[in-house]
Amino acid sequence: MKFLDKYNNEKNIRFDLFRKTLEIAQNRSLKIIVETGTSRGKKKFFFFNKFNWKDGMSTLIFSEFAHLVKGELHSCDISEDNINSAKKFTRKYMDNVNFYIDDSINFLKKFTKQIDLLYLDSFDGHDVELASKHQLNEAKAVIGKLKNNSLILLDDKGAKTLYSKDYFVKAGFKILAETENQLLLSKML
Repeated sequence: MKFLDKYNNEKNIRFDLFRKTLEIAQNRSLKIIVETGTSRGKKKFFFFNKFNWKDGMSTLIFSEFAHLVKGELHSCDISEDNINSAKKFTRKYMDNVNFYIDDSINFLKKFTKQIDLLYLDSFDGHDVELASKHQLNEAKAVIGKLKNNSLILLDDKGAKTLYSKDYFVKAGFKILAETENQLLLSKML
């Protein structure tokens, strides 16, 4: 997991739980990663995108992990601009990445593979009630596609997780770790 060191930026407040999540994923041989809400970076000079460490840059981190474990990253975002930015960030690992421009709930309903690692980070959390209902609907759309050893990482704790956390716990998932910003859940093996 040495590759993660380069993502340990002081502004990446999500790094520690990303590291823990991927260490568990590697120990469990998890290979199919699905994220809703792709890394968009930030625009500079109208056309040049640069990393936005405050957002965690999950797509870049997950794409390199998928490359190393010969897995797959499936990243969905409703914004074509965000997808295009993420494609630039992940170009070295494109053989292991699939991008989808779609509403995340629709995407999750249509997704046909069993999911090893699920990262829910779509829908900005400015309206906590609306964002939390959206994440709950994502959870409902995907629950049947999770394995007994799947990991679920929920982003923006408190701004999106009002209902999804309890939904997953009632479905038999336990909280493995949490930070100020994220929750990591899994069924206990």
